[in-house]
Amino acid sequence: MTASTEKKAAKPRKKAIAAKGPTVEVLSGPRVEPKREILNIGVIGYGYWGPNLVRNFAELSDARVHTVADLNPKALEVVKKRYPATNVTTDVQAMIRDPEIDAVAIATPVSTHFSLAMAALKAGKHVWLEKPMTETSMQARALIEEANKRGLTLHVDHTFVYTGPVKKMREMVQNGDLGKTLYYDSTRINLGLFQRDVNVIADLAVHDFSILDYVFEQHPIAVSASGINHYPGTPENLAFITLFYETGFIAHVNVSWLAPVKVRTILIGGTEKMITFDELQPSEKLKIYDKGVSFTDDPAKIHEMRVGYRAGDMWAPKVDSSEALLVEGKHFVDCIRTGKTPISNGEFGFRMVELIEAATASMRGRGETIHLPRKSSK
Repeated sequence: MTASTEKKAAKPRKKAIAAKGPTVEVLSGPRVEPKREILNIGVIGYGYWGPNLVRNFAELSDARVHTVADLNPKALEVVKKRYPATNVTTDVQAMIRDPEIDAVAIATPVSTHFSLAMAALKAGKHVWLEKPMTETSMQARALIEEANKRGLTLHVDHTFVYTGPVKKMREMVQNGDLGKTLYYDSTRINLGLFQRDVNVIADLAVHDFSILDYVFEQHPIAVSASGINHYPGTPENLAFITLFYETGFIAHVNVSWLAPVKVRTILIGGTEKMITFDELQPSEKLKIYDKGVSFTDDPAKIHEMRVGYRAGDMWAPKVDSSEALLVEGKHFVDCIRTGKTPISNGEFGFRMVELIEAATASMRGRGETIHLPRKSSK
């Protein structure tokens, strides 16, 4: 079958520069113009996260799920019951080669990400990759280069940067509402889900790495981590990570698959205001506190306490409550159509893999400090 409209001549893709937000990649190849008014998306993997992708892609007005591929026939039976108009197949490569498909979303084990994404890019498909992007930063770099060469959109699913509370946090930090930011402290713990192919850093801490990158627009200069594998033959299930920044800002992340309760909290401290974010709260997830401390070395006040404490109001700002994955899906399709660079593009995904590698190396070196390039690959 052929496209309903003829493919336009490829145009040189201009260098993309963001006025605000993370620096974007330079797309060197000719941009692949959308073939259809309604983009056809193929989804690979209908296990844990795949159903969420299919459900949200199905809500898009200018895209549709054309085909779902999975090696498990029972999973495909579920797809047909829920989405009768969607094609299903166990032949992943056939789906990738299908000329009717414009973009491929990959929700499979991390060990398969590189080979599937590279095959999709070489077949001329735009690619959506689940986090983490790849097993190694070398693989991530190779995918970025392939996408750039072919003028294709490479998007990495770091869903938190598309949530209302995180967007608000970024806005306040970038506007200077908190004053000078001092620290970020996160607890992300629960019982399970134990992964077979990635450790708890790649599974949970990567969310905080993405939030830090997006909200603060800084890259750490060093990382130190400690953690342990309590069960032989499985990845590390508990870790404590500290990220050091050139500005004096510091971030601490506690992640675990062995906690009896689920906790998802973030604290951000500034010289003027402080933020708490509790993801599990049904409402008022984000709270702003007008609290802080002040110091004085004024000789005239030497007889007084050098530390002063300020306690003001607390308020919960209104934030966008739209489902982040739907927002992200619309953004992905828009980037394909317009040539914009995704917020969580290939370079963003690369930086996350780089941090996972550094934190894992430190953890396996019993807390050894791993120094990172002061100039990131942004």
